[in-house]
Amino acid sequence: MKTDVLVAEIGSTTTVVNAFDKIDTDDPVFWGQGQAPTSVLEGDVRVGLRGAITDLCSRKGIDRLEYGSMLATSSAAGGLKMTVHGLVYDMTARAAKEAALGAGGIIHYITAGRIRRSDLKKIQEIRPNLILIAGGVDFGERDTAIYNAEMIRGMDMDVPVIYAGNVENHEEIKMIFEDAGIRLYIVENVYPKIDDLNVEPCRKVIQDAFEEHIIHAPGMEHVREMVDGPIIPTPGAVMECTKLLNEYIGNLMVLDVGGATTDVHSVTEDSEQIATLLISPEPRAKRTVEGDLGLYVNRMKVIESIGEENFRKDLAGIDVEKALESYVAIPRNGDEVKLVERLAEEAVLKAVERHAGTIRYIYGPSGRQTLAEGKDLTQVEYIVGTGGALTRLPRRIELMKKIPKHNESGMMLFPGEGAKILVDNDYIMASLGVLSKRYKEAAVKLLEKSLDFKFPKKKEAE
Repeated sequence: MKTDVLVAEIGSTTTVVNAFDKIDTDDPVFWGQGQAPTSVLEGDVRVGLRGAITDLCSRKGIDRLEYGSMLATSSAAGGLKMTVHGLVYDMTARAAKEAALGAGGIIHYITAGRIRRSDLKKIQEIRPNLILIAGGVDFGERDTAIYNAEMIRGMDMDVPVIYAGNVENHEEIKMIFEDAGIRLYIVENVYPKIDDLNVEPCRKVIQDAFEEHIIHAPGMEHVREMVDGPIIPTPGAVMECTKLLNEYIGNLMVLDVGGATTDVHSVTEDSEQIATLLISPEPRAKRTVEGDLGLYVNRMKVIESIGEENFRKDLAGIDVEKALESYVAIPRNGDEVKLVERLAEEAVLKAVERHAGTIRYIYGPSGRQTLAEGKDLTQVEYIVGTGGALTRLPRRIELMKKIPKHNESGMMLFPGEGAKILVDNDYIMASLGVLSKRYKEAAVKLLEKSLDFKFPKKKEAE
């Protein structure tokens, strides 16, 4: 048996392969899925990849599977660990952070201003995959980014560096790193002028750098022997799919509730009313990741967020102690399903609350003034669920329908109650994000099938 494309999702604990066939036709097919434990810690990721393919063959009742090409996403070996260093936290450091998160990075440390010795120690302890330096609007302040670059070079770490700051520093930055044997990427400023975010060029370079250097992560050095197409961070692949979906259905938000984190991706324009009130710019495509809102690894923190008393009250009628004692990543019975659904509800609502902006009032000599801060989700037309919980739980749609109602104060910039709910039924949005890099039209058709939703005809102007 031969299929056209395999997409491998190499996770920290599990490797999944999704097989797609008839990729160059008007009717591409999601053919099947297999999984196996990830083998990064064994020193060779190919073991897990081959195990996932074997599992796929077993599920399809075949002895052997051939494929035309293999693409991949990866969050193995700690994912794309990054540190970010800017000038002012609310400006260039924040812009660099938005670029890194949107590309699928996991930000372990952020500094603003001149790096201190304690910062250097922290960076060395983290051992990031990439270091991102920003700072200064174009033709503005120059010295901080140059100083930080010199300090980072002095650490003598074999870690690629991306510079996305003041354009006037390009030659100086090249001189700092050119003799150090450190791979340097120079990209457009993420904050070229006041109130202007320019994160997309940096996001692309982050993903390119990840693909070039991921093979240096422990156990990943053999990945290129099997993968002949793009390799991008798994969260970045979900964002790619979210942006692709935006081209066809407009303003949307994607929720990815997992065992360790809950990610929220949104691609949406600000409403005219909110745009005039915003005190600082927001990226059109935004990702937030909540490391304390995982349904398995961080379940006790989610229960703490709900409140122990409320949690038990909400689950009256089931043996909560027994369900927690036997808790595993995938629920096995009705009581465990109810428990996970309550955890998922809290993760969804809390994650959206943190992702969304707010209206607030300030008072001065001229009276009350209305301001807006953060991401405006009021124009969101579709809420999409992906990840294990929101593609498999029985009440997944009901959980997402609660989002617009979770705005009792009326001050949160939440989606309205008219937002439609869609579900990634095949759980393939990450795979389609990387597939779209090479087979965009096929990815669109497969996305329609997984969401069970016929997209409106794309506007000619787009």
